[in-house]
Amino acid sequence: MSEGKGETFEDLLVWQKAMDLVAAVYGICHADLLALDFGLRDRLQRAAVSIAANIAEGYERGSRKEYIQFLVIAKGSAGELHCLLQVVHRLEYLDQNRSRELIAQRREASRMLKGLMTPLKETS
Repeated sequence: MSEGKGETFEDLLVWQKAMDLVAAVYGICHADLLALDFGLRDRLQRAAVSIAANIAEGYERGSRKEYIQFLVIAKGSAGELHCLLQVVHRLEYLDQNRSRELIAQRREASRMLKGLMTPLKETS
């Protein structure tokens, strides 16, 4: 799929931001309280990885329709991650500044996904 102005999905800024988000989420999963909450930690990691993985899978599918479908799934995973980060914030597993940083980072990735999907949908 050549949409998104790159040779590979690794060239997409949104995928790079999603990978940064994966690293940040995995980083917080070692924090004291969150490290002990296996269920929440697992869901956080899966949601974050799902964003980047679905961008990559959709890109590699080779059709615009499938690419859009996987971007929609990635955006849904970004929504799930937002909810989970709100849970982490409310449970005070992280300090407020770090929680806000991650929520802002997730919001940027979601905004970028929407920006990538909009012109693809318009030309379908």
